[in-house]
Amino acid sequence: MKLTRIAQLGAVTAVAALALAGCAANESTAGQTSAPDTGPALSGTLSGIGASSMGAAQEAWIAAFQTDNPDVTVNYAAEGSGAGREGFQAGAADFAGSDRAFTLDEIAAGPFDGCAADSGILQLPLYISPIAVIFNLEGIDSLNLDADTIAAIFAGTITNWSDPRIAEQNPDVELPDLGITAVHRSDDSGTTENFTDYLFQAAPSVWTWEPDGNWPATPVPGEAAAQTSGVVAAVSGGNGTIGYADASRAGDLGTVALKVGSEYVPFTPEAAAAIVDASPLESGRESYDIAVELDRTSEAQGVYPIVLISYTIACETYADAAAAALVTPYLEYISSPAGQDAAAAGTGSAPISDELRSKVDAAIALIS
Repeated sequence: MKLTRIAQLGAVTAVAALALAGCAANESTAGQTSAPDTGPALSGTLSGIGASSMGAAQEAWIAAFQTDNPDVTVNYAAEGSGAGREGFQAGAADFAGSDRAFTLDEIAAGPFDGCAADSGILQLPLYISPIAVIFNLEGIDSLNLDADTIAAIFAGTITNWSDPRIAEQNPDVELPDLGITAVHRSDDSGTTENFTDYLFQAAPSVWTWEPDGNWPATPVPGEAAAQTSGVVAAVSGGNGTIGYADASRAGDLGTVALKVGSEYVPFTPEAAAAIVDASPLESGRESYDIAVELDRTSEAQGVYPIVLISYTIACETYADAAAAALVTPYLEYISSPAGQDAAAAGTGSAPISDELRSKVDAAIALIS
């Protein structure tokens, strides 16, 4: 990557920090969710494709941004993380949403057809949400489960809800003598990769498959459903079912509190933010490639380890300058306190911290 770009980053970070301080000092309306003033009037069409988990957040961001920029149309096709990465690589979308970052090997292999020939890619953690373990058992709203038990259920070695390993963690719950149907995603999914990464890290003696966006367990237990909506529908439509989905889509289904250390932690935005802030960035990446290495085994108090980070992926330098002119202000809005609050209000996601925002804004400033 051009040295001039990297050299600029330190200065941009300082400017971003000063800008954040100024915004905080002048903020007058708590909870404001409208898009910021983007200066000269914008016009054109911006296209995105990717993770269904951030679909509701994209709807909130698009509505606010288009209200303030009526001559701009933003489209986001929530077709899944795999489709998002493939579409962005093929130049079929100006930005992508993905529940995992491109790996260093994938970036090196390329190509990214919408980007300039010498461009890197920005991977910005702009949507943070817990992944809920959801279930449908009549009369039961919540269960306590440790990682080994969850892994055994999805591996197909715990097959009945009355199993002693479930019962001993839920002594006050009357569990039915009922078969378990475990539902997983049938498509390439960042949600699946995050969920299986938790199982692989936290229950290595039970879950022996490497994390993958495609369901890795073989032989395949349970049943499969496409996208977040399909998993939620399959769990809702059966009795004795269990699955996993972005927590914003849990609805009235039962949910699992995860064992962390000696306590059981239910999902909350605060607990999701806590595990992200406690985790390091992946090593070996450029400063504008902000991939978080989540620590699923943390026993820190109040952290919820099955968390989904949805990355918004963009070019550092676009082949089409018109795309850069729209991507930049749109991402600036998404990363702003107003944009993060808009997503949280609609989905229960965790707004990014000020420290993380300073890194994100410095990266966005490099887009050209």
